[in-house]
Amino acid sequence: MNLKNLAKTLGISETTVSRALNGYPEVSERTRERVLAAAQAAGYRPNPMARSLAVGRTNIVGIIYPLMPNDLADPMFIDIVGGMSEALEAQQMDMMIAPASATNEFHTYQRMVKGRRIDGLIVGRTKPYDERIAYLAQQGMPFVAHGRTQLNQPHAWFDYDNEAGMRLAVERLAQLGHQRIGLISATPDLNFVRQRVESFQHAMQAGGLAVDPDNLVDNAHDRRAGYQAMQRLLARSPRPTAVIVDNHMSGVGAVRALLDAGIAIGSEMSLIVWGVMEDSLAGHNVTTVVQPDPRGAGAKMIHMLLALMDGTPVADLQELWPCELLPGESAGPAIHA
Repeated sequence: MNLKNLAKTLGISETTVSRALNGYPEVSERTRERVLAAAQAAGYRPNPMARSLAVGRTNIVGIIYPLMPNDLADPMFIDIVGGMSEALEAQQMDMMIAPASATNEFHTYQRMVKGRRIDGLIVGRTKPYDERIAYLAQQGMPFVAHGRTQLNQPHAWFDYDNEAGMRLAVERLAQLGHQRIGLISATPDLNFVRQRVESFQHAMQAGGLAVDPDNLVDNAHDRRAGYQAMQRLLARSPRPTAVIVDNHMSGVGAVRALLDAGIAIGSEMSLIVWGVMEDSLAGHNVTTVVQPDPRGAGAKMIHMLLALMDGTPVADLQELWPCELLPGESAGPAIHA
């Protein structure tokens, strides 16, 4: 059964049938119910391409992503994308991930928007002052930012509470008696990194603990950099008695550096890592700050984007989820020299 035959069976025009199926307001409720009932009885399935042309949509949501070497091995990234895919499949929509070089990322946004190749975008790895978000808001392209920014333009965003998560980590170590606490963080131009670093400094000060700039190491976003950052902290005298790593990819390298140096984790050096570690470090029960339900987070962002496309105000599409501290064996009482 196609649209033409369905219209002939009902004795009404193809245009009226199409409008009834696509929810156009000028079709009476009685006619719409009649068309929908006949379509269901006949097993009619609309042609996705024809339907997208009729409503002016591609039924594709895009993610423009400068993929890093570790992304495809990052279980959290995979879970978030998986949640997005499932949510879109339920709506008979597709997702397009467009890898782009860091230097060409903004131009890729421009091509996507001008070519109207997608209905909306998920914007990842937000920056404090993000030209991508400013551009999309100006162009009227529906988008949800995965992470907050400091831009004034109101926009839809989803984020985890980075500030509160870092406070949990610092307060836990302070309760254990640690005073010299180091921080290994990722690339400082990312907004979540800025939030976590600033929260670390504020939490240390609130606890009456001194922040030693030499105990702060940034640009650690993978295993190699995490390994080197921990080696740098181990070489200090006096070295920190505890270290927080703000991302689990470099956290794996930090743990490896401690093991290679023969450091007893949890006694000689305490460690808290941001992100789930068990898949990468079997046998090591690391104390972690986790962002719960990444698959649900991916689905939530898609639901927010679809709501935005259907006219929900951006002020109602700003979601902040809590982080949790999961106890492990890597954070123990401080041993003061």
